[in-house]
Amino acid sequence: MAETVTPAAQDDTPPPASTRRERTGWYLYDWANSAFQTTVIVVFLGPYLTSVTKMAAGCAPDADCTAYVYPLGVKVAVGSYYPYLISLSVLLTVFVLPVIGAIADRSMHKKRLLAGAAFTGAFATVGMVFVTGDRYLLGGALFMVANIAFGAAIVVYNSFLPQLGGPDERDGISSRGWALGYLGGGLLLALNLVVVQSFDDGTTERTLDLARWSIVSAGVWWAVFTLFPLRWLREHPTAAALAAGDRGNVLLDGFRQLGRTLREVKAYPLTLFFLLAFLVYNDGIQTVITLASVYGTEELGLGQSTLIVTILLVQFLAFGGALGLGGLAARIGAWKTVLLSLVLWTAVIVAAFRLPAEAPVPFMVLGAAIGLVLGGSQALSRSLFSQLIPAGKEGEYYGFYEISDKGTSWLGPAAFGLVFQLTNSYRVGLVSLLIFFVVGFLLLLAVPMRRAIIAAGNTPPRVL
Repeated sequence: MAETVTPAAQDDTPPPASTRRERTGWYLYDWANSAFQTTVIVVFLGPYLTSVTKMAAGCAPDADCTAYVYPLGVKVAVGSYYPYLISLSVLLTVFVLPVIGAIADRSMHKKRLLAGAAFTGAFATVGMVFVTGDRYLLGGALFMVANIAFGAAIVVYNSFLPQLGGPDERDGISSRGWALGYLGGGLLLALNLVVVQSFDDGTTERTLDLARWSIVSAGVWWAVFTLFPLRWLREHPTAAALAAGDRGNVLLDGFRQLGRTLREVKAYPLTLFFLLAFLVYNDGIQTVITLASVYGTEELGLGQSTLIVTILLVQFLAFGGALGLGGLAARIGAWKTVLLSLVLWTAVIVAAFRLPAEAPVPFMVLGAAIGLVLGGSQALSRSLFSQLIPAGKEGEYYGFYEISDKGTSWLGPAAFGLVFQLTNSYRVGLVSLLIFFVVGFLLLLAVPMRRAIIAAGNTPPRVL
């Protein structure tokens, strides 16, 4: 695969100096938004919104209901409403994220974009306080807004990374941000679970109220801690933004720039090849995270308390795992460390296949192993990609990166579901995910990282 950009085009201009306070502000946005992912998406929203949908269909919220609701006149089974919302929000996100990234690259006020997206998502999450009774349509609309805004804010947030440090610093910066994200998300989730365990009297009404206020708490957490990055981060406008200044229409210019980038992206085939590798192995990672609870309950016969403890283990050990793999990357390079993490993910799948049923301790040990490898593989993938982005196009390219992260997250579950349908075995379905880690490993191994970084016009780090 031939590069079309030569080393002579390499940009040796050092990135603007960033202060420790600025980098801390950047870390704290990971701390802020991870509460939405853990408390809302992973634990509380799915069961809560499904219960509200059941009430709208005339069923008891805790009943095994086969009734239907009709949002916008479409017949939807109550159990399918929330999964359909996730799929629709992912589809819309595919169209929104690159545009947001292009606008961020053309704007002199990127922090305002971060504030707009983050507060929109946070306030939509707080708005869940009004989702009571049979208001399933309001809950669905608020979730759609919150989830799309969450992805948009991540694109703008990630686009700050190349300006916060040079090639040899970004792995550590990204790892610390990801680690604090897991710590913050795990802390709020733990607090919410303590409140639920302490005040739940067993009645359906009290259980739903506690779940609703737990969701609201994530929105408050997200909004409050977003104030720190907005105060401490500094603007690092791109050359295009400086040339345009505050003149013109940033939205229109963003669309135009996105069109140019889509036409020119073929000039960076190795960057695209890395995105393909990331798409494959990250889909395996996301599927393991998504389906672990189903595997634990349906195949291994484990109770809800075991799953909750395991989720918390993953969250807090991912903090140490991100820092640990970040430290390893400083010694052997991020590329080699991510490759090693994919080998470890393969071992996790094999171990999960061999787990005995109704044995909580082995399942929790496996969850601990997932936590240790999870944060590092994600954080280092983010920093590796920062090396492959042409200068001044960080927002756009991180928009494509987030599409690879979220927009194809149906592939792994589809493969798992198909294999289960053919074999009626969750264990065999889980083993089918090995292909994502093996193929992703081989694709990433085939990327000549040093040449790819130079081809993008950047200076390679000391070790890869």
